[in-house]
Amino acid sequence: MNKAELVASIAEQTGFTKKDAEVALNAFMETVKAELVKGEKVQLVGFGTFEVRSRKERKGRNPRDPKQTIEIPASTAPVFKAGKSLKEAVNK
Repeated sequence: MNKAELVASIAEQTGFTKKDAEVALNAFMETVKAELVKGEKVQLVGFGTFEVRSRKERKGRNPRDPKQTIEIPASTAPVFKAGKSLKEAVNK
Protein backbone atom coordinates (compact mmCIF):
# COMPACT_ATOMS: atom_id res chain seq x y z
CA MET A 1 0.00 0.00 0.00
CA ASN A 2 1.38 3.40 -0.91
CA LYS A 3 0.47 6.81 0.52
CA ALA A 4 -2.31 7.51 -1.99
CA GLU A 5 -3.94 4.15 -1.24
CA LEU A 6 -3.63 4.80 2.50
CA VAL A 7 -5.25 8.22 2.12
CA ALA A 8 -8.10 6.67 0.11
CA SER A 9 -8.61 3.99 2.77
CA ILE A 10 -8.65 6.57 5.59
CA ALA A 11 -11.13 8.70 3.64
CA GLU A 12 -13.39 5.70 3.05
CA GLN A 13 -13.33 4.56 6.70
CA THR A 14 -13.82 8.01 8.23
CA GLY A 15 -16.09 9.73 5.73
CA PHE A 16 -13.48 12.46 5.23
CA THR A 17 -12.68 13.75 1.78
CA LYS A 18 -9.40 12.48 0.34
CA LYS A 19 -7.95 15.96 0.80
CA ASP A 20 -8.91 16.04 4.51
CA ALA A 21 -7.60 12.50 5.01
CA GLU A 22 -4.29 13.49 3.44
CA VAL A 23 -4.05 16.57 5.68
CA ALA A 24 -4.69 14.37 8.74
CA LEU A 25 -2.11 11.77 7.64
CA ASN A 26 0.49 14.46 6.92
CA ALA A 27 -0.17 16.05 10.32
CA PHE A 28 0.32 12.66 12.00
CA MET A 29 3.59 12.03 10.18
CA GLU A 30 4.93 15.53 10.91
CA THR A 31 4.01 15.21 14.60
CA VAL A 32 5.77 11.85 14.92
CA LYS A 33 8.81 13.21 13.07
CA ALA A 34 8.99 16.31 15.30
CA GLU A 35 8.82 14.22 18.47
CA LEU A 36 11.52 11.84 17.25
CA VAL A 37 13.77 14.77 16.33
CA LYS A 38 13.37 16.02 19.93
CA GLY A 39 14.40 12.56 21.17
CA GLU A 40 10.93 11.72 22.49
CA LYS A 41 9.00 8.55 21.76
CA VAL A 42 5.43 8.23 20.51
CA GLN A 43 3.40 5.41 22.05
CA LEU A 44 0.13 4.28 20.50
CA VAL A 45 -1.24 1.70 22.92
CA GLY A 46 -2.17 -1.49 21.10
CA PHE A 47 -0.45 -0.38 17.89
CA GLY A 48 3.19 0.29 18.72
CA THR A 49 5.92 2.72 19.66
CA PHE A 50 8.04 5.00 17.51
CA GLU A 51 11.39 5.89 19.07
CA VAL A 52 14.97 6.85 18.29
CA ARG A 53 17.85 4.52 19.10
CA SER A 54 21.56 5.26 19.06
CA ARG A 55 23.95 3.00 17.25
CA LYS A 56 27.55 2.80 18.42
CA GLU A 57 30.51 3.17 16.10
CA ARG A 58 31.51 -0.24 14.81
CA LYS A 59 33.75 -2.03 12.37
CA GLY A 60 32.43 -3.47 9.13
CA ARG A 61 33.62 -4.88 5.83
CA ASN A 62 34.12 -2.86 2.68
CA PRO A 63 31.61 -4.26 0.14
CA ARG A 64 34.05 -3.59 -2.72
CA ASP A 65 36.95 -5.31 -0.98
CA PRO A 66 35.68 -7.77 1.68
CA LYS A 67 39.18 -8.17 3.14
CA GLN A 68 39.34 -4.48 4.09
CA THR A 69 37.70 -3.36 7.34
CA ILE A 70 36.10 0.07 7.64
CA GLU A 71 34.81 2.14 10.55
CA ILE A 72 31.06 2.68 10.46
CA PRO A 73 30.32 5.93 12.34
CA ALA A 74 27.88 6.20 15.25
CA SER A 75 24.36 7.23 14.25
CA THR A 76 20.79 7.51 15.43
CA ALA A 77 17.92 5.72 13.73
CA PRO A 78 14.14 5.85 14.02
CA VAL A 79 12.66 2.53 15.14
CA PHE A 80 9.12 1.14 15.32
CA LYS A 81 8.28 -1.54 17.86
CA ALA A 82 4.92 -3.24 17.24
CA GLY A 83 2.47 -3.47 20.12
CA LYS A 84 0.84 -6.63 21.41
CA SER A 85 -2.48 -6.16 19.59
CA LEU A 86 -0.77 -5.50 16.27
CA LYS A 87 1.48 -8.54 16.67
CA GLU A 88 -1.50 -10.77 17.50
CA ALA A 89 -3.51 -9.48 14.54
CA VAL A 90 -0.64 -10.12 12.12
CA ASN A 91 0.04 -13.60 13.50
CA LYS A 92 -3.53 -14.90 13.09
